[in-house]
Amino acid sequence: MEALFAPSVHISTSPTSHHKTPFTKSRVSFSHLKFPVLPMFLTLGKTTSKSNSFTTKSSSPAVSAEEEPETAKKEEKFEWYAQWYPVMPVCDLDKRVPHAKKVIGLDLVVWWDRNESEWKVFDDSCPHRLAPLSEGRIDQWGRLQCSYHGWCFNGSGNCKLIPQAPPDGPPVHTSMKACVAAYPTTVHHDIVWFWPNTDPKHKDIITRKQPPFIPELDDPSFTKYVGNRDFPYGYDVLIENVLDPAHLPYAHYGLVNALKPQVKSDREGGGPLDLSVKKLDSQGFFENQDHFGDTKFIAPCISYASSSPGDAPEKGSMQKRMAYVFICIPVSPGRSRLIWIFPRNFALWIDKVVPRWIFHLKYNLVFDSDLYLLHQQERKYMDVGPANWQKACFVPTKSDALLVGYRRWFNKYSGGQVDWKGKYCGALPPTSPREQLFDRYWSHVVNCRSCNAAYKGLNALEVILQVASVAFMGVAAASKQNANTMVAVALVCFAGSRCLAHFIFKNFHYHDYNHAFR
Repeated sequence: MEALFAPSVHISTSPTSHHKTPFTKSRVSFSHLKFPVLPMFLTLGKTTSKSNSFTTKSSSPAVSAEEEPETAKKEEKFEWYAQWYPVMPVCDLDKRVPHAKKVIGLDLVVWWDRNESEWKVFDDSCPHRLAPLSEGRIDQWGRLQCSYHGWCFNGSGNCKLIPQAPPDGPPVHTSMKACVAAYPTTVHHDIVWFWPNTDPKHKDIITRKQPPFIPELDDPSFTKYVGNRDFPYGYDVLIENVLDPAHLPYAHYGLVNALKPQVKSDREGGGPLDLSVKKLDSQGFFENQDHFGDTKFIAPCISYASSSPGDAPEKGSMQKRMAYVFICIPVSPGRSRLIWIFPRNFALWIDKVVPRWIFHLKYNLVFDSDLYLLHQQERKYMDVGPANWQKACFVPTKSDALLVGYRRWFNKYSGGQVDWKGKYCGALPPTSPREQLFDRYWSHVVNCRSCNAAYKGLNALEVILQVASVAFMGVAAASKQNANTMVAVALVCFAGSRCLAHFIFKNFHYHDYNHAFR
């Protein structure tokens, strides 16, 4: 999927810094790249550079995959629970209801505290009988109420009401045992983030460490395409995939146009990619390409790439710039979530006239095209053992440098696994039927306000067409005049309802993908 962008962008600031230090400008102009007018086409044009980056045949990767997994020193180990994690884009959250989410194995409830005008992230468990608070409601005083017995909690997690407690009895609601675990929460780049530690010493962690800063997402001159989807494969497989530009012309054939090599070796148009990893440490790594900008992996979640500003544009013109941000979230073993954002500073009018759900139809088809490949790939990884990835996979070319770099980071700083704190035994969930693996409704539609609204609207239109078909048939039966016209209109309405039903099912529920017929 990463190959949705040109393979590269370097962030010059530390990903853990809370200062908005500007990025280092590249010396190379991107004026030779043709950026898409509609990001849904995800098209990058042919380069006119004289570079041999896409034609030089190299048999040795920039980062060797044959090396034994490196063991980091204790102080270098990546601390999974000392990081900010994204939960959901704000635009896809409804302030009227609590939302259930799982991140890094933690069951969370996200809700809007109107008393403090802030999003809150709690443990999704009522301290009374452990019922999920995400199945509750926001009461008339703006408190989170458990729908099982009516216990109410404020934005700090303190219990404010136990209806079953006598009003003249001891104030049992003030007990620490009646509180809900509340996580430090912030909104950054229009996404709700949380710190996965409820220890009081982390209450003000935002003053010491902030989520990674992406300049395009903070620039009002850029428009932002954002979406989210859950996948039936793990976080590490998702990260590996978005750092792999070589799969673009094959897994997404006919959907995404890749950079064209000077020598075409097959129908799909794949070719050599000269990639290399620089400065790999516990916070990630970057890849620098003299002719295509840089790519940055910011541990543990972000793959970021952007066209660089390059040379100054001509007077009166604007340098067209675009970025691709993939935020890959560990959910549980064999489960991950992707938040994608495609900021750009040109063709801004498109966002105002084209509904967001229209673009998501295309994006979801792109994600479907390699979904089953990745789901099965993960199971083969588990068969050989995650620690044996380097021995099981043969990656002899530089086009695999970024994903090999990620596997080196994953093995060296995290022992080749996400720290689930012993919550899971390590086994993957069983493989589901294809209809469930490719399901779009529960993996995306219910979690996207734009697609959910379109889904409801189209279903209502389908019902209207069905009712209209029956009504026109009734009019035709009762009327002696224009009966044939009424029957024709009824048939058109019925055919329209059937076509619409097929469109809804194919785009909002299930769309199988067969590479053999592409």
